[in-house]
Amino acid sequence: MRPRWPYEYPYAVRRYAYLGPAGTFTEEALRTIAEPSDELHPYANVTAALNAVRSSQADQALVPIENSVEGVVARTLDELAIGEPLVIYKEITLPVSFSLLVAKGKEGSQVKKIATHPHAEAQCRSFIAKNYPDAEIIPTSSTAAAAADLVKSGFDAAIASPAAAKEYGLSAIANNIGDNDGAVTRFVLAGKPGLVPALSGHDRTSLVAFIGADHAGALLEVLTEFSMRGVNLTFIQSRPTGKELGSYHFIIDVEGHINEERVGDALTGLRRICEDVRYLGSYPRADKIAPTTTTRTADNSFKQADAWLSAVRAGEKI
Repeated sequence: MRPRWPYEYPYAVRRYAYLGPAGTFTEEALRTIAEPSDELHPYANVTAALNAVRSSQADQALVPIENSVEGVVARTLDELAIGEPLVIYKEITLPVSFSLLVAKGKEGSQVKKIATHPHAEAQCRSFIAKNYPDAEIIPTSSTAAAAADLVKSGFDAAIASPAAAKEYGLSAIANNIGDNDGAVTRFVLAGKPGLVPALSGHDRTSLVAFIGADHAGALLEVLTEFSMRGVNLTFIQSRPTGKELGSYHFIIDVEGHINEERVGDALTGLRRICEDVRYLGSYPRADKIAPTTTTRTADNSFKQADAWLSAVRAGEKI
């Protein structure tokens, strides 16, 4: 039996929320970590899935956050940055492939309306332009939602996963239609703030930096807090705060764990210069890549420097 992550869960059944309906890539990713006895509940959108955790209807929620082709999922970033606080406990990456689906018996019909999620449409643009240049693209909340509504809707086809075809009894008239064969989506497992997971040796820490009043060099100040301590950034994205035009915050992923000296020191430095900092979690990277460190950025160097300062302040002979 797979051990519970990040700690032994006290109940027999864990309740997961995920971006639904059934047949999404999110569900496929979630099933790689869920136990057979766990409850998996689909929600219509990212906000609803995360709110299920906030309202205690679910213990954790799995939602997409980034795609290697189309980039970030803005709704997930905004929910984590501005919504009621949640933290990330785990990330999962999943290779994604797309099929063009039609209702059974409609294999030879003309395709004039294609429904799918905007991220999926963006990853299949070349296929659509070549084969269905005049088709109307209808955006849906997820690829599986397009597949689920295909039979009763007014559109002719859906772009979704092969699993969605099986889930909803549809026929695939084209498979592997994505423009990039190596497309990967990253998902995050979010829950209410709690115990910080132990260091794994290949961790990522996520946070949101609110810089307050905009000024020249604001971003440089933020980046300097990390660079001077040898903390490498793996992701940075500016997003509007929603307060007023031109007001932004930065969502940042860095190598390392909050319990490492260099990362913790960088976060305290960041908190001093920012209006606010929201900690979004330290968790193992799905790719298991370890942080790059040098002698001067290793934990021991920070501890030695702190010990030196303490000795100086105490008037000890150095």
